Amino acid sequence: MYEPVDSPDETTLFPYHDRTPPTTADVIRARRAVEEYLPRTPLVRSEALSAEFDADVYLKREDTLPTGAFKVRGGVRLVSQLASEFQDPGVITASTGNHGQSIAYAGRVFDVPVTIVVPEDANPSKATAIERFGASVVFHGEAFDDARERAETMAAEQGYRYVHSGNEPLLVAGVGTAGLELVEECPEIDYLFCPVGGGSSAAGYCLTVGELSEATVVGVQSEAAPAMYHAWSEGHLEPAKRMDTFAEGIATRVPFYLTTSVLRDRLEEFRLVSESAIERGVKDLFTEETIVAEGASATSLAGMRQRREELRGKTVALPISGRNLSPERFQRIIGTEP
Repeated sequence: MYEPVDSPDETTLFPYHDRTPPTTADVIRARRAVEEYLPRTPLVRSEALSAEFDADVYLKREDTLPTGAFKVRGGVRLVSQLASEFQDPGVITASTGNHGQSIAYAGRVFDVPVTIVVPEDANPSKATAIERFGASVVFHGEAFDDARERAETMAAEQGYRYVHSGNEPLLVAGVGTAGLELVEECPEIDYLFCPVGGGSSAAGYCLTVGELSEATVVGVQSEAAPAMYHAWSEGHLEPAKRMDTFAEGIATRVPFYLTTSVLRDRLEEFRLVSESAIERGVKDLFTEETIVAEGASATSLAGMRQRREELRGKTVALPISGRNLSPERFQRIIGTEP
């Protein structure tokens, strides 16, 4: 059993958590495990968005991964390195869905028991998908941070290895392998727009696209859930007062120490967008590209639309970070009846 240790942010850490931010070399090392268990994802030119922005716009289709979202890269890398003492009790984490699917999938690959704590109103399709990968699902609390606190308590009481959503160098390095693929296929990239919730994806792209190309990496977050934006811009790790975005993939109230430190050092620009702009992005990605994208994915498109004039003639990429949008939400956004 491990007791919590002092944490630089408002979340719980245990002695086994490494506080050292990952490097580009760590991402390169992570690639072997990720490539062994996951397919490379396509980088596809969007004709509709290229015409809209008068630019070359590419979509990094992370939604084609087995869990439908980018986070599984980090799950595979982390669980592949799990200490032997945790093989029997297994791992536990909190999630609004995609992170939970990531750890559940990795647990199945490496035969490790997994418990996922989700909010009581979690996206039903995501909760079901977690169970299909063989994990146990515990419903607790109204929001992600309630579920997170419960998972932290269970880890201390029952001896699970607690997988933090952001303060995990191996997880961030695994996520960053998407950026290695992108740079290999499109080294001439000028801009990459990335959604930010806990910051693992943006940190991964900063360590790869930002480090290995001349591209400007732009983080984008909902103004209805601006925790990481304020942490990045104001130099603190205090929880946000507001967290009511519909996009559960970026619905975090507490900034994470490790990902914030990477973003402060390497993220060149950070923007906030409205909920209506995110919804418009979901609708447009479906009508123009026939892509069912989560709100987090559409956040990047909303950020691009704030920078329209500067993107003309440039090469731009945005990740389709996940496809796990609830049917009810999707139908409401595109204007159809359930």
